Amino acid sequence: MTTLAPASAVRTPVCAYDDLTPDLGVAALVGDVQVAVFRLDDGSVHAVQNLDPFSEAHVMSRGITGSRGDVPTIASPIYKQVFSLVTGECLVTMDKTPRPGHAADLAVYPVTVDNGQVIIDLVGSE
Repeated sequence: MTTLAPASAVRTPVCAYDDLTPDLGVAALVGDVQVAVFRLDDGSVHAVQNLDPFSEAHVMSRGITGSRGDVPTIASPIYKQVFSLVTGECLVTMDKTPRPGHAADLAVYPVTVDNGQVIIDLVGSE
């Protein structure tokens, strides 16, 4: 699991909460980082890296949302690996390994909703 933020966090508003469609993702460019943002049916909002570590394509925002038990998930639209939206952990590798230089897990970014705005927190140096 990779969770980025605290110390020198950069809070960036990315969109209005009401602009997000439940169970569909959107991509946002936060600084120079591509982030996939998801609003789920339960109203929660999650953000992970948009880069799929198994294909090296920036496509996670186009993935399929679901769950494994109580854990909300996103499945890559390319090779169908399944990742936790809470921890970023790769739950199903589909018998593949990530591309060289990439970890199997996704980076997870803290999200807050403040006054109807979705705000992503990134570490300034990331």
